[in-house]
Amino acid sequence: MPKILLVEDDTRIAIPLQRALELERYVVDVASDGEEGWDYLRQYVYDVVILDVLLPKLDGLGLCARMRQQALGFPVLMLTARDTTRDKVQGLDAGADDYLVKPFEIEELHARLRSLLRRQDPHRQPVLQHGSICLDPTTQSTTVAGCNVDLTPREYQLLEHFLRHPAQIFNREQLTERLWNWDEQPESNVIKAHVKSLRRKLKEAGAPDPIETVFGFGYRLNSHV
Repeated sequence: MPKILLVEDDTRIAIPLQRALELERYVVDVASDGEEGWDYLRQYVYDVVILDVLLPKLDGLGLCARMRQQALGFPVLMLTARDTTRDKVQGLDAGADDYLVKPFEIEELHARLRSLLRRQDPHRQPVLQHGSICLDPTTQSTTVAGCNVDLTPREYQLLEHFLRHPAQIFNREQLTERLWNWDEQPESNVIKAHVKSLRRKLKEAGAPDPIETVFGFGYRLNSHV
């Protein structure tokens, strides 16, 4: 479940685009101007930044250039209503990785995001597997020994995160930063409840407990499964 920063000042675009991305189970923060976008970028880690060119306070080209000057290497997908070659060259020269002209089809945006994510992690597996558990991000489905398991969006995101980082221990703060928007800030018992529910569903489907509690530290994928 990649985390995306969307910097777009037009709410008629930002709100439906945020919803469309969240339906694909991305975690999305939204900034309405370039300076607010910069504040987010200094505090959080993102897998992709979707950046409008025409922004108040600090435009998209300036924000992208500032990112590169400060060695922030997050992939940038630039959005703009301008479709001339000169405009595209300016965006790419400022440090953007890709360029999408408004209006665009949401399917094309999703395809370009997938391409940027693959470019960022060339070993990113299309299907994630751990023991009898199989998670397919393309279809957003989870199975245990071939049988479908019905997960909530948050349970799915937790499982995908653990599967993509099988050796790491994640505490509450780290899970909050990666899986929740900045303004949600769930309590520790909320995360505990999601992990408990995920464990229960996978065990009922026939999988050994895939998530290990490391007392005093957090959670990680159970390497003994």
